[in-house]
Amino acid sequence: MRRSFAVVLTALTLTAGSLLAQQDPHMARALRVLSSTPLIDGHNDLPWAIRGSEVAPHDVEAAEHDLRASTPFHTDIERLRAGMVGAQFWSVYIPFGSTEEGAAKVQLEQIDIALQLIAKYPDVFELALDASDVQRIFASGRIASMMGMEGGHAIENSLGALRAFFAMGVRYMTLTHNGTLDWADAANGEQVHGGLTAFGEEVVREMNRMGMLVDLSHTAPSTMNDALDVATAPVIWSHASARGVRDHPRNVPDQVLRRLPANGGVVMVTFVPSFVSESDEATIADVADHVDHIASIAGVDHVGIGSDFDGISSTPVGLEDVSTFPALFAELSRRGWSEGDLAKLAGENLLRVMMEAETVARRLQRERAPSMATIEELDGGVSQDGSPGGS
Repeated sequence: MRRSFAVVLTALTLTAGSLLAQQDPHMARALRVLSSTPLIDGHNDLPWAIRGSEVAPHDVEAAEHDLRASTPFHTDIERLRAGMVGAQFWSVYIPFGSTEEGAAKVQLEQIDIALQLIAKYPDVFELALDASDVQRIFASGRIASMMGMEGGHAIENSLGALRAFFAMGVRYMTLTHNGTLDWADAANGEQVHGGLTAFGEEVVREMNRMGMLVDLSHTAPSTMNDALDVATAPVIWSHASARGVRDHPRNVPDQVLRRLPANGGVVMVTFVPSFVSESDEATIADVADHVDHIASIAGVDHVGIGSDFDGISSTPVGLEDVSTFPALFAELSRRGWSEGDLAKLAGENLLRVMMEAETVARRLQRERAPSMATIEELDGGVSQDGSPGGS
């Protein structure tokens, strides 16, 4: 996947950091890997940060939100380039409480913000809808941009709404956020269903049929296990870490990690300080510990990167913004990671997941039509319940 334009960008990056690369062979290795393999970050909340901006809320065109300049966010174009980001899942997050004001409305607004953001910088970003798009856009020297919905509350118990969001370009959905749904238990919500209900299982099946990645971040372990029982395509955790390193409800237990080789899924390690460390001050080494742990339990084919930049108020020391990704790869190189394994971590694992999910979707679409099931039919009918909690 080497690229002509990218070679120029990489040369500029190496020139700017030439002294560091010369002094640190591990940084040089990180830069080599990221010049030829797309670094795919599973979760960046910039669209929500723009929506909630105190200066110009919702306004992508505001001067304060110009990504060609320095921004108050963790993200701008110069820092994305310095961080050698090759593909980005932009989170089109909406709060669990949005159900009270119309979740679908807020979700549509967030998709609109993300699409405006991508369209504003056509020389930098391009919307990607599948793995081949990611590879093509990366080869052109731009950043492949995808959208991920954070929380199944946005579909308001409707498979039709789920399909509509997919048609708009959404390529993963986190089954829950910080509140248990009518059909799925959340990690930070009341444990009501013991995982997925019958309708929740149908959501997973329909996502597989469409080719939308099932994201198990924020879900309870019971929901993780139920989803793995039902899924016929690889699942992801777009931003989560290892409970075996830090016992936090948002992290993935070892028991679940051991199931990943059979499913083919990927845990994309997050940088949220409280998820990666019990200390008041998390560090880049703490994040690397989680990457190492997931690789040791599930295998190096089942780990990726999902920062949660612009969705967190503080960051680990050494991972302050999107410019710092190479430092994490250099840290892992110091720990003995080969260039081949670093390439898997960067993006090869997630590209494989995407391609396998697309293959499954093509097969399922030949076998069955879109599901017309309703929650009333499968679960007996319920009203939205649960309350948000945690971070």
